[in-house]
Amino acid sequence: MSCASLFKYDSKSKNANEFINDEEILKTIYQIESGNYNIRDILNKANEMKGLEPNEALALLLCDDKSVENEMFEIAKKIKLEIYGNRIVLFAPLYLSNYCINGCVYCPYHAKNKHIARKQLTQDEIIAEVTALQDMGHKRLALETGEDPDYASMEYLLQSIKTIYSIKHKNGAIRRVNVNIAATTVENYKKLKDAGIGTYVLFQETYHKPTYEKVHTSGPKSNYEYHTEAMDRAMEAGIDDVGIGVLFGLYDYKYDFTAMLYHAKHLEDTFLCGPHTISIPRIRPADDVDVK
Repeated sequence: MSCASLFKYDSKSKNANEFINDEEILKTIYQIESGNYNIRDILNKANEMKGLEPNEALALLLCDDKSVENEMFEIAKKIKLEIYGNRIVLFAPLYLSNYCINGCVYCPYHAKNKHIARKQLTQDEIIAEVTALQDMGHKRLALETGEDPDYASMEYLLQSIKTIYSIKHKNGAIRRVNVNIAATTVENYKKLKDAGIGTYVLFQETYHKPTYEKVHTSGPKSNYEYHTEAMDRAMEAGIDDVGIGVLFGLYDYKYDFTAMLYHAKHLEDTFLCGPHTISIPRIRPADDVDVK
């Protein structure tokens, strides 16, 4: 039995098991692996910037024709230049706290790891870090924390954001503070919106529910539905700039790639605004983590 056989696919549903539907994802992968598509039609649609469905994007990902691959790169370059111009936007990560109460087996911050030193930056230390980053030329930051009600509370985060925006250094200031923190409530997302954050980022890690539950053994993050539905709550709170992503290596890349695009489709269909960014980190060696 599939892990979501009791649920029907619905891109506008508020239920994570329906907008990320196991049967729909497996059906999509089977369709593309069976060759049930026209690669030329997909390329033409992409070239006209009409947007692609998850199955169409998967077809491009799995295509091993070098001539098609080269054409994909040219089309992607054209789209990038037309939308963003000839520029690259950089941001610097700023880790505020590595305390965490979750039991994620792939992450060195996990609660049972007694090897690493734990640290929460004070506001004075944040000022020093931000000043150093500004001296390096950075104007955009991404705040990172573990999930801990004592050492990474919403109050602490809001004070940190206020501190960062208040820093004036060499006639400059941080223009944009993006935030990558654990799933939270609509009320807290409203507070982040009022604090003037840029993008709210939260990675799913894996959309395959049995694997998700296997690698998130304890803590608030172990709740698949609450985590997967976080972007809905963020958008309900008025944050229309969000970033999603998967951690390649936890489960089959075709499944997570396709599911991630179904998540983007859900946000577009429900809120008329898809994710600002899509990230694709991968499993790497880390302290007290078995990548096998």
